Amino acid sequence: MSEILRLQSVSRHFSGLKALSDVSLSINKGEVLGLIGPNGAGKTTLVNVVTGVTPASSGTVTFAGQDITRVKTYQSARLGLSRTFQIVQPFAELSALDNVAAAALFSQPNESLKSARESAREQLAFVGLEAQSDQSAATLTLAMRKRLELAKALAMKPKLLFLDEVNAGLNSAEVEKATKLIHQLAASGITIVMIEHLMKVVLN
Repeated sequence: MSEILRLQSVSRHFSGLKALSDVSLSINKGEVLGLIGPNGAGKTTLVNVVTGVTPASSGTVTFAGQDITRVKTYQSARLGLSRTFQIVQPFAELSALDNVAAAALFSQPNESLKSARESAREQLAFVGLEAQSDQSAATLTLAMRKRLELAKALAMKPKLLFLDEVNAGLNSAEVEKATKLIHQLAASGITIVMIEHLMKVVLN
């Protein structure tokens, strides 16, 4: 398998705090990787650095052969990097459909609104929220908002997808449903990095 992402000696400091220190790793296309560590270990900071939310203090990040160490979030999205957020924050007053369509337009600015909504419907159907497409995000349960978060990430047409504690706060039945979706995504060829603090979640 060919390499899709490489981090070389990446560090991130916040004043006197070293959130990341000399991190190096390589991820191959089609791989499913578990990134495991206790709360506060810097897992989300690492994702933020890769996706352009927070710039690295030092080191280099290479995606698909391109140096993306200093790219902005919208640029990384357009290159094929997508992520979910541990704390889901959808546009509460927008419908589930328009939340996902907004994500599609963010990563593909030349796409029409009609096309973005068609893509959104496909992703909502995939995650099992087709019936809730016209509901406002504020009315969805936590499990549904987690699936909405996944649909938003998928609407960005990722080559590599970071799943940041996607199962946090879910019961066992909801975790099982989410795990099945993740297996389907992996089978489709999307490279996946699962960020978790529980080993058993990654091993499912």
